[in-house]
Amino acid sequence: MTDEQLDLALKDVIKNLFHLRFQSATDRLETPSELQKAKREVAKIKTIVRERQMGIRGQHPTATIQPAQGA
Repeated sequence: MTDEQLDLALKDVIKNLFHLRFQSATDRLETPSELQKAKREVAKIKTIVRERQMGIRGQHPTATIQPAQGA
């Protein structure tokens, strides 16, 4: 996913989480596990965004091996 798609997905999941919390408070939540799934999805997306900011995800490491200097 692109950064824009991740941002839109995060906003969508946060909105869904709000509605799930509202339903939970009014005792209308049909599947309580949906609340936990939404929280995990938010955490996953935030982790990916943070890893991209730090340069961990989305880049292919190019390790160069230096030859040993002669003894």
